[in-house]
Amino acid sequence: MKTVQAVMVALALSLSSGVFAHGEKAHASKEKKTISTEEKPFGREGDPKKVTRTVKVDMSDKMRFTPETLEIKRGDIVRFEAKNAGKIKHEMVIGTMTELKEHAEVMKKHPGMEHDEPYMAHVAPGKAENIVWQFTKAGEFYYACLIPGHFEAGMVGKIVVR
Repeated sequence: MKTVQAVMVALALSLSSGVFAHGEKAHASKEKKTISTEEKPFGREGDPKKVTRTVKVDMSDKMRFTPETLEIKRGDIVRFEAKNAGKIKHEMVIGTMTELKEHAEVMKKHPGMEHDEPYMAHVAPGKAENIVWQFTKAGEFYYACLIPGHFEAGMVGKIVVR
């Protein structure tokens, strides 16, 4: 009888592992071998070996980024060092305001959705993550935390590319 119980417990544990696979799970490593050439309205993934500028961006539980506004030269390959000084998870997602608003709405409907794009950093409390991005077009772009409630609370920054 004890053997049957042991097998049942082992089976239950092996089947339940998927339940814990989401949530605070770390996202895939940004250390990719291949740099994506996909062009977005706000640029493309940058080569970490060709970074021309490093910008530190702090995230806080006050639902703010520091700095709130950045000026970037068109063509620059920027390493964003996104540091979460808070006690809850935050993220930094670069995009146009329209894209960020649309993504924020999707996140409200699917708050546990996993996504890993080169223009995103998902940062656990007390940790830091990097985004390496090349701004290929002039214009106004933004970065935001799209965790439900954070964007609506004003966790948005502006990037001016000249």
